[in-house]
Amino acid sequence: MPITITNVKCILTAPAGIGLAVVKVETSDAGLYGVGCATFTQRLTLVKAAVEDYLRPLLIGRDVSRIEDIWQLCYQNSYWRNGPALNNAISGVDQALWDIKGKLAKMPLYDLLGGKSRDGVAIYRHADGRDPQEVLDNVYRLKEQGVMYIRCQLGGYGGPAKQDQALGSRAKRTARKTERPYNNVSVYGGIKGQARSPEGALPGEYYDPDVYMRSVEKMFDYIRSKIGFETPLLHDVHERLPPIEAVRFAKALEPYRLFFLEDALAPEDIEWFRRIRQHATVPLAMGELFTHPLEWKPLIVEQLIDFIRVHISDIGGITPARKLAALCEAFGVRTAWHGPGDVSPVGHAANVHLDLHLHNFGIQEFSGFPDPLQEVFPGCPELRNGYLYANDKPGLGIDVDEKQAAKYPIHGDMGQFKGGVIYWTQSRLPDGTLWRP
Repeated sequence: MPITITNVKCILTAPAGIGLAVVKVETSDAGLYGVGCATFTQRLTLVKAAVEDYLRPLLIGRDVSRIEDIWQLCYQNSYWRNGPALNNAISGVDQALWDIKGKLAKMPLYDLLGGKSRDGVAIYRHADGRDPQEVLDNVYRLKEQGVMYIRCQLGGYGGPAKQDQALGSRAKRTARKTERPYNNVSVYGGIKGQARSPEGALPGEYYDPDVYMRSVEKMFDYIRSKIGFETPLLHDVHERLPPIEAVRFAKALEPYRLFFLEDALAPEDIEWFRRIRQHATVPLAMGELFTHPLEWKPLIVEQLIDFIRVHISDIGGITPARKLAALCEAFGVRTAWHGPGDVSPVGHAANVHLDLHLHNFGIQEFSGFPDPLQEVFPGCPELRNGYLYANDKPGLGIDVDEKQAAKYPIHGDMGQFKGGVIYWTQSRLPDGTLWRP
């Protein structure tokens, strides 16, 4: 008699102030269930509706062992496919089913997949700062903690935030009628520019691409002059540059020997990777925003990138991630799964199990687990001296404590939200034109 699905639910929680979605798949075997990450932070309630209103009635009574068939069923059942909300919903179910399969086999997921290729997972973490010295101070701090690979960002992504001008009070809105929102951004990281906004420019996070590029080049020149080339450094463009500027920027960063340059282009501009390859030898990582195989396929088969950077739940979970990694291995591309704070600890556990198994693993982004996250998600991977380690429990080796999760409800005024509206994605060029976040 097969073990079948009896219930599927989506748990929303925010222990570290970032909204997370975790799916729990319950079965006909009393006490046997699995958990999976479905976190699409910017549209959490859409994911919950997709899981509970559409996938749950589709899946009740189905055999938990048939992971591939269930994935294909969920993928095709909506007719339209490859959107981030539905892909995350599918991922939550898919990861939970792999968790269940590991528990039934009494094996950690990495063993179920074929065993370890390594014993620990090398990670990188983020060093940010308002000027090169502050970035360097944070580089030293991370090195003291044992972190070997460090991503360096000057003022976040591309410029100082103007988010506060969009958030709030009548006084601030009145002030905007007479004050230019961009009048202080022409000096950034010690680099001067002349761009400013026109009268009446709308609120948002303003930045100047040219000032950004020059300031980052100066930052790496300063950091390398202080620490040399022993420490591998990374940088994330966050798709904020026009394509031709991305080509120029990649070439300008060659002397600083980056481990990789991340998301130099938007998914809409992937054909420009051919030009970057023609002009620069900096290693390239891409894919944080990918949701569709046709976005990554040409980059891999033409060997235009060196690392694949997808958010595993955004592409549908462990099942498609395994296939993507196999395609990458055939063309010399390594994995570097997305791993910031808007990946749940369950998602981090899935990343780590894949990292331990896959031969073409490259590096793992890691944001850390504050105490509230570990209370809600017992069994988190452990970071020790620059490496992440999974436990040897069956399946993903992690759980969700629903009572603890309920203590941290999502709400409209968390961190990057205000009244349910997201502001950090409202990026603008100096003249007020909306641009990519």
